[in-house]
Amino acid sequence: MPRKAPKRILSTLDSLTSFPPEPPLPSSQTIACISQAQGKNLFTCVLPSGDTILGELAPIFRGKAWLRRGGYVLIDTATFEVRENKIGGQIVNVVRNEKDWRKMDYWPKEFVDRQFDEEYESEEESNMGKLPPSSDDDDE
Repeated sequence: MPRKAPKRILSTLDSLTSFPPEPPLPSSQTIACISQAQGKNLFTCVLPSGDTILGELAPIFRGKAWLRRGGYVLIDTATFEVRENKIGGQIVNVVRNEKDWRKMDYWPKEFVDRQFDEEYESEEESNMGKLPPSSDDDDE
């Protein structure tokens, strides 16, 4: 059975991820959207420019924070600039309270509010309440 994390570590994680950092962000840090999990601590993330980057989860979050596809993270690319490998940055913060993060000046305009988009798309593509096409229309 896995060991539970001490309460002091969990409270530190809660304080790190509950509130967004104060503006401005350092130039090496950017917000990215998780597109796919690549391994235990590796995630493919999409930057606001549309480029993909492989991000490694910071050791403080490993085994304690759950990241899901479509979630947002804060990536620091300066930590991996000197190393020559596939990893392009380190995930230094996890966006938990997205509503507060979206109010910040540094939130990218490319990441629109996905709740509205999903509701709009689901209304167009939904077949609920519609009758299937009848074959009587073809006979006439």
